[in-house]
Amino acid sequence: MFDELINKLKNDTYITLETTPGHSPVFTPTVDKIAELELDKLVDGFTTTDNPLAKLKYNALFAAKILQDRFNKPVIATMSMRDRNKIALQSDLLGANEVDIRAILALTGDPATISDQPHAKGVFEGDSSLLLDIISCFNSGINYAGKPLTVKPKTLYPFAVVNSYAKNPKTLQKKIQKKIKHGAIGIITQPVYDIENALQLLELRDAANAECCSEDKKGELIIGLFPITKLRTAQFLSAHVPGINVPGSWLEALREANLEGAQEEYRVGFELSKKLFDDVKKLHPKIHLMTANQFQLARDILI
Repeated sequence: MFDELINKLKNDTYITLETTPGHSPVFTPTVDKIAELELDKLVDGFTTTDNPLAKLKYNALFAAKILQDRFNKPVIATMSMRDRNKIALQSDLLGANEVDIRAILALTGDPATISDQPHAKGVFEGDSSLLLDIISCFNSGINYAGKPLTVKPKTLYPFAVVNSYAKNPKTLQKKIQKKIKHGAIGIITQPVYDIENALQLLELRDAANAECCSEDKKGELIIGLFPITKLRTAQFLSAHVPGINVPGSWLEALREANLEGAQEEYRVGFELSKKLFDDVKKLHPKIHLMTANQFQLARDILI
């Protein structure tokens, strides 16, 4: 299962769909919706998020297990450095390994200061590079302290994330390079909103790989796409989310459509988003689609 996913990442069309577990003790309704829309037939795998924005959600590893068992498709489970120390990270990886949750998206995590849980404190023993290093140790049969594990774990597949935009592109190149050096085989970008941005990221990936890696250690870039169908979403991303650039042309088109009503606003946003998806797929068919669990929107983009 995972070998096929990695082969597709390196040599073929690769599309994953993000799922966000809810503030609920049940994840099955989310899985049922995916099944109802037959989204599993349109993607190569899924991801599960880990308490995004430091808001309490259903566990990403358990969600990954449910998704993977239901659809027999690989799931990349997110793990955040915010909520676990080295002991907890390694313990979770050991348990997940036996039940075949072995693709891990390493995140530093949003700050605990924005959590919905009173007085929550972040752990942050390191950034995502620490988790990538832990995974590297496990793949060598040892824990992070260097002690051999009783049984060597099944191979883990590490993924990482990177911003899609920076005023100084060299900053992005260094971040990509760092993730690759620490073992990431796939690096998912924050959402991209124009093809020139995607082209620049691919150039930075090539430069990062040339700087740091042998042929077999090169990392692949996965272009993140988040469809925008509302003006307020575009404005929020543009004004408040560092590392994302929403072009002025998108903002203006959505602003004009907004004046004509919600239906026209959705139509314009969808058409912009669908065209971008199709253009990126032609350029570099390695895509991670994020829709905040708007699965009908995901299906409309994918078909």
